[in-house]
Amino acid sequence: VEPRTLQEAVSLLDPEEPTIRPVAGGTALMLMMKAGVFTPTRLICLHNIEPEHSRITVAGAALRIGAMATLSDVEHDPNVAERLPVLKRTMRTLSNVRVRNVARVGGALAHGDPHMDLPPVLAALGAKVSITGPKGNRELPVEALYAGYYETVLDKNELISSVTVPALNGRKATYMKVTSRTADDWPAVGVAVSFAHKDGSIRDPIVVVSAATEKVTRMASAEKELQGAAADDAVLARAGEAAAAEASILADAHGSAAYKRELLKVYVRRAVRQALAEG
Repeated sequence: VEPRTLQEAVSLLDPEEPTIRPVAGGTALMLMMKAGVFTPTRLICLHNIEPEHSRITVAGAALRIGAMATLSDVEHDPNVAERLPVLKRTMRTLSNVRVRNVARVGGALAHGDPHMDLPPVLAALGAKVSITGPKGNRELPVEALYAGYYETVLDKNELISSVTVPALNGRKATYMKVTSRTADDWPAVGVAVSFAHKDGSIRDPIVVVSAATEKVTRMASAEKELQGAAADDAVLARAGEAAAAEASILADAHGSAAYKRELLKVYVRRAVRQALAEG
């Protein structure tokens, strides 16, 4: 079915029937269907809903990204490049260009795969998702969207409508991922950081880990080590060790738990250094 509005699309979702699914880009869902992992009874195509949900606009000091914007739209948007260069850099190795031309922002967030590159970056940037359901709209920080492995807090009759990313206001930010094959492959570990840098000290750091964990996860212990400190080797080493000790690491085809833990120690350090260099 092809609804013409977001509200109509929401009304077609049935919280009691999990085989009814919305489809935007379909880059993950179609693979699941081809593999026989999931067989829907109905697909609700979102391509014909209001065009505003595909736009990227400036809202005050923030950037609003419609859930139906493609990943390529984000990659090439001049406002993203000017205001959030870390997001543009991330897009260059987020899968391949064929996928980026089709996959949508809302689907990339709602799918819940911990290997996705977009959720940790947006979480580190303090972004929020707007969610539309039959009872109206609600807003959540991106990091609060995930409940577990392939699990989100979205109800079965809710859809992500947009993402709002606040201005950096001088904060440094970067995302680094480690892949065992090509640069655009699923990561074994993803680390996103953002922080203010004043008088040689790190302020209000956010450290987010993905791929090695069952969901996008903030590393409070690493943030504590970095808060108010200079970015010297000893501090960064302690932050990396703290993240590796705190994180609940999952092994998968991209690496063992022990391997990922060592990567995390190294890449927390590298991410902070890269954020300072790119800033």
